Amino acid sequence: MPSLVARFGRVALALVLGALLTTAPAPATAAPQGPPPRPAAPAVPDPALTAHPLTAAPGPVDNPLKGFARFFSTGSNQNTGYPHSLTWSYFGLSEVMTNATNCGSYDWSLVDQALNESATYGNQTALRFYMEYPGGSGTHPANAIPHCFDGQVAYRNNAYWNTTSPDYDNAYLLTAVKNFIAAFGARYDGDPRVGFIHTGIVGLWGEWHTWPYDTDTSGDSYPNYMPTDAHGKEILQAFDNAFNTTKLEVRYPGSGGSGANNLNIGYHDDSFCYREGSPLAGVTLPVSMGGASYSQLQHALDQGVENKWIGQSMGGEVRPEIQAQAFANWPGGSGDVDNMKACIELEHATWKMNEQSSGYSSTDPNVAAAVRLMGYNLGVTNAYYKNTVSGTAKIGVQISNDGVAPFYYPWKVTLGLKNSAGTVVRSWDTPWDLRTVQPRKIRAFPDWGVGGDPTYRDFGYAQYFDSTVDLSGVANSNYQLVLRVKNPLETVNANAKKLRFANATQNADGWLGLGAITVGASAPATGFVEAENPANSLTGGAVTATCSACSGGSKVGYVGNGGTLVVNNLGTGTAGSHTLTLSYLTAESRSATIKVNNGAATSYTFAPTADWNTVGTRSITVPLNAANNTVTITNPTGWAPTSTNSPSRSTSTPPRT
Repeated sequence: MPSLVARFGRVALALVLGALLTTAPAPATAAPQGPPPRPAAPAVPDPALTAHPLTAAPGPVDNPLKGFARFFSTGSNQNTGYPHSLTWSYFGLSEVMTNATNCGSYDWSLVDQALNESATYGNQTALRFYMEYPGGSGTHPANAIPHCFDGQVAYRNNAYWNTTSPDYDNAYLLTAVKNFIAAFGARYDGDPRVGFIHTGIVGLWGEWHTWPYDTDTSGDSYPNYMPTDAHGKEILQAFDNAFNTTKLEVRYPGSGGSGANNLNIGYHDDSFCYREGSPLAGVTLPVSMGGASYSQLQHALDQGVENKWIGQSMGGEVRPEIQAQAFANWPGGSGDVDNMKACIELEHATWKMNEQSSGYSSTDPNVAAAVRLMGYNLGVTNAYYKNTVSGTAKIGVQISNDGVAPFYYPWKVTLGLKNSAGTVVRSWDTPWDLRTVQPRKIRAFPDWGVGGDPTYRDFGYAQYFDSTVDLSGVANSNYQLVLRVKNPLETVNANAKKLRFANATQNADGWLGLGAITVGASAPATGFVEAENPANSLTGGAVTATCSACSGGSKVGYVGNGGTLVVNNLGTGTAGSHTLTLSYLTAESRSATIKVNNGAATSYTFAPTADWNTVGTRSITVPLNAANNTVTITNPTGWAPTSTNSPSRSTSTPPRT
């Protein structure tokens, strides 16, 4: 958990090292994998169900388990700066292995303190253990070798960094480290407070290098302080054995002599999208795109693991020297910032440490575009269900992913019904697995030889899921069908960041509106219709907007002056004259023309409410058929009412302009 000053102390040293610091181990190479085969095509939506299209909208930039991570600092407000949902923490191994005479004794209190504090802000934590940290972090020690190693393990001096390196090949150390990893996994695997774990432990900062005391001994006089490939693989295998749910990452493709290549471990590029040297060369992008021979993606291609993102996460850090200006030239780069869009797309980056994101504007469109591209960006394209149901109901959805990576966790997807007051009256958990919703498009490496750069290839699909729900005990009425994904961190803090979809009907409470649905043989006369229901028609500039005061969390604005709202499929159960109550917001008196079915349009006046955020109502009497009515709302000469939902009413609201 280094301070920014401590991190920049490391940066100053890194500038001296130049390319050498980012040089990874170079085990035997393999051929690139090439374009991955597409997943199996999804099931076809049930043709017996009615399709209800949903409107796309920009996804949130602080969705959980993606985007930027800020450094943990005890007592600091984690939710300042650019919106984010991840916190990064370092821990020295000696801070948990505190017993000088017993390497099997662990004190996890420091870890739990950090995890709990981050959870109070609704954030998950990514973390790493280390034994060597040049200069220390400011709050954690430079030498974090447990004292129970004293007298059992040889210690070596890294004179360049003024650190102490333990003998990573020592049998006593290896046994103690593997036992620690087993205990670490037993305690924290699947912990909802933890998002990602870097395997760490080995090397400077736990980054799996000890430069200049590393494996490259032919060109210098420094001995090699790294473990053998076999011992490195033992450590990585211990992590894979201990963690079956929480995602793991290691610094380089090829770490541990390619030990992680066939394990459930992703990669962690902590010099992300940087260019260095003379002439400048990228340390993320491959040689074919101006990268250095030691770049992260060149190693991935050389190891034949460039498609490992399909199942394992890709994390890291935006190189500190470029964080302030990393997205200034989005989608490209300039100077020591490489092509940022290419870095994200080809690495399939899900999250990156970015401490200087604290200085970004929350409205910066370049940053927002980059963050939305990172990791997953899920949207529901269509919901499938019958408009009127009873007994049981089959509900289907199509979910697409416009990000660069899947969502990596099996979080529970839940369907629900909201009543006219916006209360969820019934919910059903589904077996739907969001991990199967792969990115629809992927960018090809020039090394694949499938086209010029950039070339994009079809990969994932709009994945179809459906489940049948039991409506027993649900009162006959009109409802909103809703869907949400539960963040397990909500069991720790109800205000955990919610996974939200890139749709206009996504509410801040995590529930996504799928559309109106009636439970019962027909719609009751006191039913309600959501103006923003995708089954309704908006033309001429009328738009859906969020509305915290509205029962469905949305309203339709800019009706009138050419904008028109048509409410479709309004039902009463019986034909005749009925009271139609419309909810609206307006701080000034406005009028609207309302036409039912093919009848004449009639003008109505709507009195001002307290302000633009206060809902009022206006009741009118109109002739309605038993079912399938249309109500057209507009104003040919000014701004007119637009619709939202309201308890037990058909509703309409004048827009704020």
